[in-house]
Amino acid sequence: MNKTDLINNISTKSGLTKKDVESVLNGFLGEITDALASGDKVQLIGFGTFETRKRSGRTGRNPQTGKTIDIPEANVPAFKAGNKLKEAVK
Repeated sequence: MNKTDLINNISTKSGLTKKDVESVLNGFLGEITDALASGDKVQLIGFGTFETRKRSGRTGRNPQTGKTIDIPEANVPAFKAGNKLKEAVK
């Protein structure tokens, strides 16, 4: 399912217009992005938690040339599923 499919499904189930659903979805995604960018986590009870994790630096290899490169440490987004979501997927 892509974003368009998600918008169509929510619109059908909720009775809202696709434009309204798209606006809410974009706002929701923007708020999660802003929270993660500022170092906060977003916890939706039963669904899951969006957070950032620190990935340590490491040495990698360029597959085309074989040359070793240093990959710096980075903050990366992560998602941990909640219990209700895990049970629904079982």
